[in-house]
Amino acid sequence: MKIIACIKQVPEKDTRFEINPQGTWIQEQELTFEINECDVYALEEALRLKEKHGGEVVLLSLGGESAEKTMRRGLALGADRGILILAARDQTTDPFTVARALLTQVRLEQPDLVLTGVRSDDQAFSQTGTLLAELLGWPHATIVMKIDWEAGAGRLTIQRELEAGLLEEVSLPFPAVLTIQQGINQVRYPSLKGIMAARKKELRRVNWAATGVSGDRKIAIEKLVFPKSDKKSEIIGGTPRDAAATLVEKMKKEMKIL
Repeated sequence: MKIIACIKQVPEKDTRFEINPQGTWIQEQELTFEINECDVYALEEALRLKEKHGGEVVLLSLGGESAEKTMRRGLALGADRGILILAARDQTTDPFTVARALLTQVRLEQPDLVLTGVRSDDQAFSQTGTLLAELLGWPHATIVMKIDWEAGAGRLTIQRELEAGLLEEVSLPFPAVLTIQQGINQVRYPSLKGIMAARKKELRRVNWAATGVSGDRKIAIEKLVFPKSDKKSEIIGGTPRDAAATLVEKMKKEMKIL
């Protein structure tokens, strides 16, 4: 079984962000990056399937040279090799363009299964995996919480999360694309042996021009702002009866919730 695990480099969530002077994105010069959270769960699920059934796990990502560090971490976790499509980090790169670029390498690799995260932490479009499946013409399932595969069966049985805590069971043939929900498993940490081995594992770089995908963007970020906080506190005095009457009046006229 060959599994492609798509991962994305995103800024660490605990970072204090600042908006750039153009107001179009955050300042990235001093940021530390990590693997997108849902993608880590997708990679872990790929590694578990490999450990159970054998085969190969290939990382696939799109980004600049700085994404190599993120790719090496994925290799340290246990992936066999990686493919990095080199592109300038541009936040207007839409999911359709990303999916078309990933498509070129998926077709070359001809995997049995492609796993992606449900969404990215930076933009949360939640579209790349499903668009990739549509471009491939493969069956797919989203928000996957469990994967079962019996050797020789030629089909996957998965559970996907629905509203109100419900789960739906679906059977899919190979090849397929699954978008993985966080919490599907317990993510491992890279071992020292894995970190050392990752330095020697193959990481193939693909220039954007070699994909043949147009650089035209389908979206544009016009302006980015932090939400304003207008919280204030007020102490209402007087007798309990007067305080209650004052509070009800404020709820009607100022808060407009009555």
